[in-house]
Amino acid sequence: MSRLAVEPIKDSVVLNQRVYRQLKEAIVELDVYDPGVILRLDERKLAEDLGVSRTPIRECIIRLENEGFVRTLPHKGTFIVRKSLDEVLNMVYVWAGLESMAARLLTERATDDEISQLRALFTTCDTKKEANINEYSERNIEFHRKIIEMSKCDPLIASADNLFDHLKIVRLRSIADSTRVKTSVIDHMDIIEALEQRQAELAEQRVRDHTLRLVDHLEEHAEEIFGVAAVN
Repeated sequence: MSRLAVEPIKDSVVLNQRVYRQLKEAIVELDVYDPGVILRLDERKLAEDLGVSRTPIRECIIRLENEGFVRTLPHKGTFIVRKSLDEVLNMVYVWAGLESMAARLLTERATDDEISQLRALFTTCDTKKEANINEYSERNIEFHRKIIEMSKCDPLIASADNLFDHLKIVRLRSIADSTRVKTSVIDHMDIIEALEQRQAELAEQRVRDHTLRLVDHLEEHAEEIFGVAAVN
């Protein structure tokens, strides 16, 4: 894979924001821990693929570097960042705190209809079929996004947004384990039950415990999930 999956931008309105969004989405969707993936960004090719000059590309790369998605090395170029295991674990710890607080706030602020959306995410998803693992992975990600959003706490949502993009690829890789899928389904149902019953402390605890189980899983399967380069 020599190029990120981006499409030409023909409208000049809010050009930088659109370039930034496309680059970030392409990076987040990339399996950066696949040893066959090319991590170096080619400004010329990106400008060509997006149909823009190199100036907005450079400006967006600076923004993405400030957010920790890419790193520019003198005389070598700009590369997509592969987080180390320790870096990922620290992000999971922070996420556990943010999402567990979001769950507490959700029990106080979300409507019954909003909470019902969480259960609806999994009612039509057959996790027994291996072919549906990818679908479940996407629903799993949406589940955690909705908990954050339903907190209706703007500072919390803003803090979680960038962090979640960093963790998305980790969640997609870790959920591929069928044993973890079964555990995850049970955890989600328990969390939903606590939220539906407006049990703030129980919901907070279950969300936090669920996220911290990801820490155990990542430590146990670090090499197969991240590869040697990410563990060192």
